[in-house]
Amino acid sequence: MFFIMAPVLSICAVILAAGESTRMGRDKALLPWPPGADSRETFLSAAIHALDPFVDIVIVVAGKNADSLSPVVYGAGATLVQNPAPEKGQFSSLQVGLHEVLNRGRDNAMVTLVDRPPVSAATLERLRTAFELALGRRQWAVVPEYGGKHGHPILINREMIEAFLRAPAESTARDIEHAHQHQVEYISVADPFTTMNVDTPEQYAALSAQVT
Repeated sequence: MFFIMAPVLSICAVILAAGESTRMGRDKALLPWPPGADSRETFLSAAIHALDPFVDIVIVVAGKNADSLSPVVYGAGATLVQNPAPEKGQFSSLQVGLHEVLNRGRDNAMVTLVDRPPVSAATLERLRTAFELALGRRQWAVVPEYGGKHGHPILINREMIEAFLRAPAESTARDIEHAHQHQVEYISVADPFTTMNVDTPEQYAALSAQVT
């Protein structure tokens, strides 16, 4: 008797970390996590460690900060790619990361931003499960929703990856998502970190008060 094994879903994580963090005044990827804790963890290393159990490979897209991020990336067992023109904006970094996903032979990606706290394992499990079900319905993407806002990480399949890669450099991810909204499923989660941006010292201080 022969048993047919269900295919294992293969996903690459992409963490966008090429920004210059001008409002923060220092690289947000290297901010200590949790804030105020005596820890060697940073936003970036914590994101890598959070995503790693749910994906095959974690890809970090850096910009001019590649040299400063590389010890964190490689120390956490992730892969680094550099956006040669980060001044073109976040969408250009997304395209660099997604090209690397395809170069690695994967058809699915879990994309997030480095300027936010890592979401919980329960949230990642919920999103991955929802994505597997969505693929069965021929949907292209799953996006978390908290408090009426859409957040990260988003999970996208080959069709959505190619839609992002075909788009002009001046596009935004939101533009492409909205253009294919009928192919996107929005999943309600109970995790405020999915929608929380940390762009300023004041926001980082407020986050410190929340998690300590």
